[in-house]
Amino acid sequence: MPRVYNFSAGPAMLPEEVLQQAREELLDWRGSGMSVMEMSHRGKEFMSIAAQAEASLRELMAIPDHYKVLFLQGGASSQFAMVPLNLLGGKGRADYVDTGSWSKKAISEARRYCEVNIACATEYRAPSQDELQLDPDAAYLHYTPNETIAGVEFPYIPDAGEVPLVADMSSTILSRPLDVSRFGVIYAGAQKNIGPAGLTVVIVREDLLGEPRSGTPTMFSYRIHAENGSMYNTPPTYAWYLAGLVFDWIKRKGGLEAMARINRRKAEKLYAAIDGSDFYHNPVDRGSRSWMNVPFTLADPSLDDTFLAEAKKHGLVTLKGHRSVGGMRASIYNAMPEEGVDALVAFMAAFEKRYG
Repeated sequence: MPRVYNFSAGPAMLPEEVLQQAREELLDWRGSGMSVMEMSHRGKEFMSIAAQAEASLRELMAIPDHYKVLFLQGGASSQFAMVPLNLLGGKGRADYVDTGSWSKKAISEARRYCEVNIACATEYRAPSQDELQLDPDAAYLHYTPNETIAGVEFPYIPDAGEVPLVADMSSTILSRPLDVSRFGVIYAGAQKNIGPAGLTVVIVREDLLGEPRSGTPTMFSYRIHAENGSMYNTPPTYAWYLAGLVFDWIKRKGGLEAMARINRRKAEKLYAAIDGSDFYHNPVDRGSRSWMNVPFTLADPSLDDTFLAEAKKHGLVTLKGHRSVGGMRASIYNAMPEEGVDALVAFMAAFEKRYG
């Protein structure tokens, strides 16, 4: 069966070049006589894989030397707890911006450890800087640059003042250039733009690697992971290896500047198809629309199942919207080729012609 265009929000599609390389190296990684899955994480073979992956990510994102890059487990959801446990520093309050489902989950977890000030809460749009009501006693400001479920994206980086800015970039990392120096902590689950599920990347400024809150599990300490090169325990080695292949693929494609041009073009095509029709609708404020996750509804919701079934026959899969929102959602991360978006746009036009 030919490969489909997989519009899943995550785990998402991976670059075909990466999958082909992984297949070629599956049984014997570069003459080692073993698969990466079989290697000791402390052996020289995997240590070289890990070092190359980190070097490639640092190059792509221009990560300053005074930031540590951690390759961890637990997904972004573990970071909802790790952030307050490591960054409160004796303070009892933190600022959070609420722009959707993932913001709310981060807020709910943080409330286990501190008092949360909701700096602003919005629906289907990102707030402006002027709307943020920051607490002068907060330990940090947390926000979600891209809400995967609702398709809401910040068009700017918030100013956190004197405190660290923390960002859950799970669904937007590597989609365009980024000034890492604006952040105290960036974290991202891998299963969207980095690689397969099971890996989480954390980029943390070195001055924030202090003692975590008393009682914090060892595995939840940024300092411990940084001191041990992300190998305090056995890391997700194969996911780390695949992430490195993805980083190198992005470099070959021209880096984050090239990714940004392609991603902008893909998003503009899809939004143009939605906006140019009375049959499809996107609820997000136009200034806050995501490049990565595009939700849309049909004028007649009773046609949803028909749309999904016919789309699947055309090789367009996992377009069903999140259960909390309904409708459709097309996730068009880096690995989604422009041809996939073109195929979706053509199908949408044909479907509207038949049923509109």
